[in-house]
Amino acid sequence: MEENRILVIDDDRELCELLAEYLGQEGFVVESVNEGATGLERALSGAHALVVLDVMLPEMNGFDVLRKIRERSKIPVLMLTARGNDVDRIVGLEMGADDYLPKPFNPRELVARIRAVKRRAPTTTDATVPTDLPECVRVGDVELSPESRVVHRAGEVVELTSVEFSLLEVLLRSAGKAVPRDELAQTALGRKLSAYDRSVDVHMSSLRRKLGHRVGTMERIKNIRGVGYMYVRTSDRDA
Repeated sequence: MEENRILVIDDDRELCELLAEYLGQEGFVVESVNEGATGLERALSGAHALVVLDVMLPEMNGFDVLRKIRERSKIPVLMLTARGNDVDRIVGLEMGADDYLPKPFNPRELVARIRAVKRRAPTTTDATVPTDLPECVRVGDVELSPESRVVHRAGEVVELTSVEFSLLEVLLRSAGKAVPRDELAQTALGRKLSAYDRSVDVHMSSLRRKLGHRVGTMERIKNIRGVGYMYVRTSDRDA
């Protein structure tokens, strides 16, 4: 797999041509597919580092494609949604999209989002894995390994997206302290939050669901109103 190979799944052929030209100038190799079923097949081929996926596709829509991808692959997916359609964005994030971008968009913003998603995605070869990663982080019944990017809860593996993993790592390392939403966005999404942007909240809701809302009698991840989120400490030995 080429680390700069991007798959664009969009039925707008003119847009695909423009993206291929622009992203090519930025060092990316672009393959374009104009319908969902073929796009899904290519997304699961292992030949790409990231998928740019439009929600509005004929026959097999973007949500169906995303659901099928997430059943078999953790490849980063950036969704393209209609501007002002918050429902599409929230649904996409809940289904496992790494980020979204509303149409119409500035190609420079797309490049910035792609690079941010790729930076936090796990590497694919041992040669590129850093050797100085910190040790496992343990808080209560949850253990997170930065090197293997694996999370266990009570000994069982918990499947997380790259964004959820990054959010959890920040929270665990700051267990017992509130982490501002803007800091979470910058670390996990690689960007600042825009007005009315609920990305962090949607990813956090998914993270809570996967880990379990409570640990013992306490709420596992607390929403600190007006600030951000906090992962609870269950003992002085946590983290």
